[in-house]
Amino acid sequence: MVSATEFRELLLADRERTTELVSSLTASIASMVEATQLSASDDEHDPEGSTIAFERSQASTLLATATEHLSDVDAALARVDAGTYGRCERCGQAIARERLLARPTARTCIACAAAS
Repeated sequence: MVSATEFRELLLADRERTTELVSSLTASIASMVEATQLSASDDEHDPEGSTIAFERSQASTLLATATEHLSDVDAALARVDAGTYGRCERCGQAIARERLLARPTARTCIACAAAS
């Protein structure tokens, strides 16, 4: 079985990193939006580099991914608190320690993940 204390620490460290990433990306997107509002340049047709719209889209995608991961981490922490962490949500069997070390937010065992 999985040591909840050990994985709680991993999850809390992951949560802290992800929260910082979400904050940084949010600030970056806000800065891009502000820059486009203050600038009259035609960045969309600048042949010399990537456009602000592309950079903003890329940052928005990264933000969505980080926000989703943060939600997964919070759900895993809730499972630790409930005493269900490390059990597959589909079959109820223990999730392999190696899987949880590789993916601490895993909700399913490898067999059930492969079946979906």
